Amino acid sequence: MRALLSGVKTGLASRRFWMVFSVWFICLLYVLFQGGKTSIMLFMMISVLALYWMIGGLGGVKRIKATRSLALGIERGGFLQAGEQVLVKLRLQLPGFMPIPYLVVREVLRRHNGDSWAFEDSVVPYTRGQAELIYKTPPLERGTYIFADTTCFAEDIFGLMEHSSSFHTGGEFRIVPRTVFIPHWELYSRNSPLAGPETAVTLSRRESTQINGVRDYVYGDRISRIHWNATAKTGTWKSKEFEHESLPKTMLVLDAHTSSYLTPNQFELAVSTVASLLEYGARERISMGLCTMGKTMRLFAPAEGYLDRQRMIHYLVDIDADGYGNHRDKLETQKEGFPPGVFFILISPVADEKALTILNWAKTRQMTPYYIRIGQEALTASNGGERPTWQASLQEKGLRGVYVSSLRDLPAVIGGAKL
Repeated sequence: MRALLSGVKTGLASRRFWMVFSVWFICLLYVLFQGGKTSIMLFMMISVLALYWMIGGLGGVKRIKATRSLALGIERGGFLQAGEQVLVKLRLQLPGFMPIPYLVVREVLRRHNGDSWAFEDSVVPYTRGQAELIYKTPPLERGTYIFADTTCFAEDIFGLMEHSSSFHTGGEFRIVPRTVFIPHWELYSRNSPLAGPETAVTLSRRESTQINGVRDYVYGDRISRIHWNATAKTGTWKSKEFEHESLPKTMLVLDAHTSSYLTPNQFELAVSTVASLLEYGARERISMGLCTMGKTMRLFAPAEGYLDRQRMIHYLVDIDADGYGNHRDKLETQKEGFPPGVFFILISPVADEKALTILNWAKTRQMTPYYIRIGQEALTASNGGERPTWQASLQEKGLRGVYVSSLRDLPAVIGGAKL
């Protein structure tokens, strides 16, 4: 369709050129064979107009220069979250010697998966040949976005000829997955029954005697916890921050197989769940890793560092549900990345033997499996008896899991609430 429109515009421009050339050639013949002041004046007028149109086509719109600036989320390190908009400012510098009454600007924004969004608007140049176009994109989903070539259209002051030009101004940005704040995860609670009594002691977040920094004073802190030097320097109450005893490492395993998901929204929910858990781990200083079972098996070792966590989040930006094959076979190829004693958190929508096979594989390797099943409210309503059936199957095999039908329910579900 785009090629067809381009061909139509090219044909119209070519037809207009030959029309102008035909009029000029007729006036030239009129001067040669008729002569007189009238023919000469007419020929000079047509020649000036033709020269104006030629200069406008070669040196007017063609010489436009542009710069683009994007207003991104500074509070999140320059990255926006899915569902937010981007403010775009396009500054145009026009040649000063050509009077251009207005410009029509067309922008095309492309996503990493091939989706595109087009924006078209007119702008009136200011004095000194400058113009500025400001607009907002629609709410964008996660992914990498890049602007294609910007196209400008302009007509001469008579409205007879149209000139166009295309130029590239850059402008690439990334939209990270949606996340939700998780205040508490029952899996990491003291004496939590989800992981079994043998890990209850190691799950408690006891503080050590090693100072890890300074934080603001919280009502109820003991006098011995107050950091007097920092309080005297800042003029506000400060308390000592101690390191916590280490918790078992956690591996988040995302099922990215095509056959596992019925709709794209289901996969987006799974990705947002993983991103939310990574943010929870960063806030609670839990060593978390990531494994994605897609077309290519990618594994990030558990880590607490900010840069390691950001690499995992950024990897989720472009991931698609493009995997295939046997889940267990893929895990076997990366079994060195799953040491005994880690929490094995599977995020997937499947509720059949595939999920049980994966969880049993983790259990036989002395890991603690935990299943977060991704679903949708529509599927739950139409199949009301499915939810307790798969949970009962997990309990029979000594496994634990929860059901998440929407991102807003995630904090309550993994926090221990009954929905």
